[in-house]
Amino acid sequence: MAALRLFILLSIVAIAKSQPPNPINQTDLQIAMSDMRTWSYHGFVILLKILNGSLHDREITFLMPSDEELSKVALSLDHLQDYILSHSIPSALLLSHLLHFPNGTLVPSGVTNRMLSIENGGRSSLFFNNARLVTPNVCINSLIKCHGISTSITFDNSATTAVPLHRSLPTPRLFDSTKTLSRTKSSPAIHRKRTPTRL
Repeated sequence: MAALRLFILLSIVAIAKSQPPNPINQTDLQIAMSDMRTWSYHGFVILLKILNGSLHDREITFLMPSDEELSKVALSLDHLQDYILSHSIPSALLLSHLLHFPNGTLVPSGVTNRMLSIENGGRSSLFFNNARLVTPNVCINSLIKCHGISTSITFDNSATTAVPLHRSLPTPRLFDSTKTLSRTKSSPAIHRKRTPTRL
């Protein structure tokens, strides 16, 4: 059953990824940015404003580090779009959708060849690579969805200069469909670095 659910969810994401890019609806973006400001994700709003309409997925989910975490990132204008897209999923996903992904699922980010490994320990322990979901469903009033995460997402094959200045966490294991049902936790080294935060 889990394998079938995984196939269906990955098919949805793959279909969304294969659609020709449509310009992001500016009204939806403005509504989403208003929701972000309400939850104090001002830094992410500023980055979206700097991009000024260069995003092309109408339905998208942003994974937003806090302003404090964004201040730790060395980021140039040349790599701003890659940074934003690497912190996104090209499909509109609420927390209820994300919780259906089996532990260890790989989903594409908005940047080609950058995958997000989902470690699903439930609502209070949902990770995208090294970043834990801390504020779910920030953007709920438009087609654009967004969630607050604990830190900038790191990738083992990252090609941009947008690298957090603090020490990175170990890269999670790649998804192995033969071990989906038996895998319930990631490595102890990763768990030691996580600190619980109330949602």
